Amino acid sequence: MNTVMLEKYAELVIKTGINIQQNQILVISSPLECAPFARLLAENAYKAGAREVVMNWKDELSSKIKFLQAPDEIFDEFPDWQKEFYLSYARKGAGFISIAASDPELLKEVNPERVVRVQKASNTALKEYRERMMSNKNAWSVVSIPTEAWAQKVFPDATPEEAMEKLWTAIFEAVRVDTPDPVAAWKAHSQQLKQSLDYLNTHKCKLLHFKNSLGTDLEVELPAGHLWLGGPEHTAEGIEFVANMPTEEVFTLPQKSGVNGVVVSSKPLNYNGTLIDGFSLTFKEGRIVDCKADQGYEVLKKLVETDEGSHYLGEVALVPYNSPISNSGILFYNTLFDENASCHLAIGKAYPICLENGADMSGEELAQAGVNDSMVHVDFMLGTDDLEIMGETITGERIQIFKNGNFAIA
Repeated sequence: MNTVMLEKYAELVIKTGINIQQNQILVISSPLECAPFARLLAENAYKAGAREVVMNWKDELSSKIKFLQAPDEIFDEFPDWQKEFYLSYARKGAGFISIAASDPELLKEVNPERVVRVQKASNTALKEYRERMMSNKNAWSVVSIPTEAWAQKVFPDATPEEAMEKLWTAIFEAVRVDTPDPVAAWKAHSQQLKQSLDYLNTHKCKLLHFKNSLGTDLEVELPAGHLWLGGPEHTAEGIEFVANMPTEEVFTLPQKSGVNGVVVSSKPLNYNGTLIDGFSLTFKEGRIVDCKADQGYEVLKKLVETDEGSHYLGEVALVPYNSPISNSGILFYNTLFDENASCHLAIGKAYPICLENGADMSGEELAQAGVNDSMVHVDFMLGTDDLEIMGETITGERIQIFKNGNFAIA
């Protein structure tokens, strides 16, 4: 680990990721293993003018013990104090940083039904908090650093020390910390993403058709008034932030009832400590009517059955195959990175900000506009080097969006 690079990374997260404001509260959710980096973020936040930095420590090994040994009824409960923790800070305008660095196989011995029940209880209790985040009422940013278990999964043939070093290097490259001026590099990257956004928002496709040799053959309708987003986002007050670091995607939302065909995953999905691999989903009029998986089928099935909205899609995201994370050839087993190496879709809740005036609409208005709602939002990857995406505009013109895995647009 290079301490100079680590300092640059922490400064980048505070200045560009969360873009902390004077006298703003910052909440950092971090695994215990990542405590040194979380403290470095806190130091940089205070230097940048934060009023208070609140640490929200996570211990996944303790969580595993609970999943394996606690009485069954506890998994339907969510503590009131935790709900109040998130909501009270969110209502005060706090920014939220999450360090995503879990062991991809932590919960492989755990009954998946327990995991799903915990997710349901959490998402129900934190509904207001989640809606604030997905409507950008608060600035938020998800970042990552290596942990030993995760690094060993990514680089199984390396020693623990070598695996950690390799993963540090890969992360530094993915978030552009290896450049002379990471903040400037991110500004340039944002401009590149904007070119794709401008094209897609100008041409206004009403339908996208995905097809590749894995077996994906999927048509996705896009609602009237949809918006393509990517790179920096903005709060209601106009404060710029980057929700995911790294990010290589441009994304929008599908018409809830307008998805038909089959999509086949191109990478494993790490869902709450369980790997789901070799899976496919079949859609009819937007709804998932069948799912298959070589590994993790029960977890996938329970994910789809979380609630009514988890039977539908909430996001369509485009990422060129020829992009930095994809070109690294590394399978990260971490959605934050893997989704930025591949075109992907998300099961569950859609981002209201992807619809004109969507952030100000009621739940009923969003539903009438074809915007899906759910307690979950889970990205999975479908991009390949031979992915073709054809678009149909509102005027009936057919245009090629992707060819051989990359943008075909001028």
